Amino acid sequence: MSTFTCGDCGFDGARWSLSDLERTVAHTDDLIGHVLDGAEPAVIGRAAPAPVRHDDDLVASAHAVMHRLDELAAVRRGTEVFEPMTGTVESLQASGGGVPKSTIAVAEIGPGGVSVDVQGNRKNHGRPWQAICLYSSDLLDALRSEGHPIDAGSAGENITISGVDWARLRGGLTITIGEVRLRTSSPAAPCHKIGDFFVDRHWNRIDHTERPGWARWYASVLAGGTVRPGDSVTIAM
Repeated sequence: MSTFTCGDCGFDGARWSLSDLERTVAHTDDLIGHVLDGAEPAVIGRAAPAPVRHDDDLVASAHAVMHRLDELAAVRRGTEVFEPMTGTVESLQASGGGVPKSTIAVAEIGPGGVSVDVQGNRKNHGRPWQAICLYSSDLLDALRSEGHPIDAGSAGENITISGVDWARLRGGLTITIGEVRLRTSSPAAPCHKIGDFFVDRHWNRIDHTERPGWARWYASVLAGGTVRPGDSVTIAM
């Protein structure tokens, strides 16, 4: 397999494991769909060319996927209007694996996510486009009002944000927190491991397919840096 970096989309083949590459290619249609969610027909029309598959080179195939996502996000920025949203970092979380993640005072974020955070199960987590998991503290408040015993970090998110219309999130948006820039990629699918934090273990309460607007979101890291509670958050195209 080849190893290379791309200055346009930020792909760095040296950081991708074999599993990262395989599962990214397998999720091609889903990732493209999240970037195109709600797009104008003209934009969807420009999405027709599929990423080029290189059956003998998974690095090249995964790069083609990530590069296509970057291109589609750029098309939407150039053709659509998206009113930026502003919010605030309410809390930061990390763990040595598993949930709940514990509160931390500061997050040092690099290409792989929060420096002290570990994914205990790499089967469904830990892709470079899953470097950071984000959730809404406003939705956590709403879930608690329904009786769910959930707090920041219970669902495995690294950053909780207040003041944002979470239902407007989609793939390909840029989240800026000081010097840190993130790119949303995909809603995080809930699983049984967060069941204890929901009444009757109904973890699908925050499943994107069943309840759009209630899911956690994954993001890749475009630029790293330091994040603290109270920092301002801007979400834009």
